Amino acid sequence: MANKKKKVTVDIILPNYNSFDYINETIKSIINQTYKNWKLILVDDCSNKKTIKSLKKFSKNKRIKIYWLKKNHGAGYCRNYAIKKSKSPYIAFIDSDDLWMKDKLETQLRFMENNNYSFTYTSYETFGEKNRFVRPPKEYNYKKFIHNTSICTSTMLIKRDILNQAKFTDTKICEDYFFKCEILKNYNAYCLDDYLTKYRIRSDSLQSSSFKNFYWIWKINKKFNKLNIIENLLSLSFISLNSVIKYGLKSL
Repeated sequence: MANKKKKVTVDIILPNYNSFDYINETIKSIINQTYKNWKLILVDDCSNKKTIKSLKKFSKNKRIKIYWLKKNHGAGYCRNYAIKKSKSPYIAFIDSDDLWMKDKLETQLRFMENNNYSFTYTSYETFGEKNRFVRPPKEYNYKKFIHNTSICTSTMLIKRDILNQAKFTDTKICEDYFFKCEILKNYNAYCLDDYLTKYRIRSDSLQSSSFKNFYWIWKINKKFNKLNIIENLLSLSFISLNSVIKYGLKSL
């Protein structure tokens, strides 16, 4: 990237809870980015001692700021907390068990700045329980997204000036669904068709139950998106169909 573009800073938001088995590899995939003008805002959600001990070795890195919560609040709270601490013009998100390709930030920033986009996401590769290459739609608006939720949170890069009052919900799961909906009501999102993120699928994750995902998306659609019964049923039906197309019989 040009020197001018290298001055652009990116805040990376990472919520963490008891991810001892994965968090080291995730953080290393951030540290190894070819684009170096980033800051990692990690919010630890009252993890166990083993995880805390593992994280503390990264606390000496000047580009990594760790906030230690004394009570467990959930991923949505952690992400909202981190956004409040963020100051950079760009915000990226990554989950504590996912991985980035080393040129993820550099390639995606170039894509955004060359096209003057405010909200982008990328294609991604799943690994763990299922190994697939997922290529989402090239463009999203709100109406399209509530029928096909193929924007993986760990692939997102957003200009902070479009966030407005968008927040993650305090639901047990699917807390990122409404956050994306809120932004997409006002701005379109665009896909960079490069596989720059590896999304881990785990049988023990909070997202592994199809029924729970179905329930919480229904609740969020009703409470926050204000969908009527017919709209909600259509939303869930299309989301389920597209999920099967993406992952097979995996959760929503």
